[in-house]
Amino acid sequence: MTSQDAPRRATIADVARTAGVATSTASVVFSGKAKVAPATRERVLAAAADLGYAGPDPRAASLRRGRSGIVAVVLEGHLRTAFLDPVSTALMDGLTDGLADLSAGILLMRDEPGDDGASLVNAPVDAVVLIGCSGRTRASLDIVRGRGLPVVVIEGDAGEGIPRVTLDNADASADVARHVRDLGHHDVALVTLPLDNDRERGIVTPERLASATIDVTIDRLSGMREVFPDAPAVSASGSFIDEGLAVGRELLADESSRPTAILAQSDLLAVGVIRAAEELGLRVPEDLSVAGFDGVDVDGLGGLVLTTSVQPAVEKGRAAGEQVARMLRGEDAVTLHLTCRFRQGTTTAPPSR
Repeated sequence: MTSQDAPRRATIADVARTAGVATSTASVVFSGKAKVAPATRERVLAAAADLGYAGPDPRAASLRRGRSGIVAVVLEGHLRTAFLDPVSTALMDGLTDGLADLSAGILLMRDEPGDDGASLVNAPVDAVVLIGCSGRTRASLDIVRGRGLPVVVIEGDAGEGIPRVTLDNADASADVARHVRDLGHHDVALVTLPLDNDRERGIVTPERLASATIDVTIDRLSGMREVFPDAPAVSASGSFIDEGLAVGRELLADESSRPTAILAQSDLLAVGVIRAAEELGLRVPEDLSVAGFDGVDVDGLGGLVLTTSVQPAVEKGRAAGEQVARMLRGEDAVTLHLTCRFRQGTTTAPPSR
């Protein structure tokens, strides 16, 4: 299709005409610089939706005002829990480093529908970084692409042409699992991150796995089951110590069927499992081996050093920031693949039985 054949992008004037209001009124609805009667606002937004108008063209705004100097970062789930995970903090540190040459500010947004999702339509940002690409973040991706903004996705499949920063989640998880198998463990259970946006805690059935949407969880589980194909798995509602504690209690409750090792998809979940074992009087690693994933500093391990796969979280964020900077300089961005490093700690040992 040639540029002459391509459909014309709807303008604010088209929206105003369809809604039966003045162009200035329609502009105010999108800018938010003045109050508009609720009925008028709804009429304008309905007309915009019908015409596929996603908001002011950021390229035109750039010509008028220059760049905003802001990069939006869309996080999965609630912002109030986003930085309870040290991985998120390290990633944001790296992202800030990667954007340092731009002196850009960072606007944190969430992938939930509603007010925050709507603000992505007209937020005054120069580029967007999406953390993961589940169902909700794909909706955010559609908005960003409609605006023509540069976008980078961290650990998620965003489709053709979108630069990504990926991690060897499957291979790294398999490395941890092989270590546990080589120690002699056969009765192994798995604790996964959430499977989808519902973030339900529960047994990972074939049906739930078939409908899973979070790539990180799927990939890490694939690596674990490459080594332990029949290992039972339970999904946590998030990467929290309390979630690991709850799932650990569930997996260790029946003495007759207790696993000799539990592999968790994050270090925080692994620490929770260790606490559940301690509640039952089990010793780690003598009675139960536990391994995690991430390689972060976690309190509550006493003298233990967690066996885990150390991911380059800071480098992951820095790589995303650098690709954003490249695109804003008019250069082509590239997809980068990073690798993890296995670290043997003192929380795994041969089974006692």
